[in-house]
Amino acid sequence: MTADDEYWWIAALGDMLVWARLRVRDSGNAEVFDARGETLVYDDEDSARAALLDAEFRAFDGLDEDDAALLGFDLDSFAPPEAEDDEELLPLMTEKLARGHA
Repeated sequence: MTADDEYWWIAALGDMLVWARLRVRDSGNAEVFDARGETLVYDDEDSARAALLDAEFRAFDGLDEDDAALLGFDLDSFAPPEAEDDEELLPLMTEKLARGHA
């Protein structure tokens, strides 16, 4: 049995970065864990990706430095959050951006 595939998505909302975790189950169903602590279930990966794109999320593993700059952060300074479980992960799903100083 193979492990579920996991992908991280990111969006910039004001001065915050917001993470979403997409998991594609062996069954083909997809689950998105969001920054509100909700797990949204989709029939397939394409439906989940479309929902994330509609919510203005971008696939983190597809970003380059220019994409990150447009979102307001340095790509080398951020990485998807890590935790033992979703309860510990939840407070890490948003990060405040440091904006330029005057």
